[in-house]
Amino acid sequence: MARVLISMPEDFLNKIDQVADGENRSRSELIREALRTYIYRQRIKGNTGAMQNADMLETLLG
Repeated sequence: MARVLISMPEDFLNKIDQVADGENRSRSELIREALRTYIYRQRIKGNTGAMQNADMLETLLG
């Protein structure tokens, strides 16, 4: 699996960690699911530009 380095505010990362801990899963699992959900919603909307971006992300996330 590929690794991706992203930057985000510390308080946002803390919120992500709280949710992940509350659901007994890793930060990575939570972020992957969030991206899958985003991709799915964009496809439903039929937004062509977002669909292209979603396709690229989905390919990366497998």
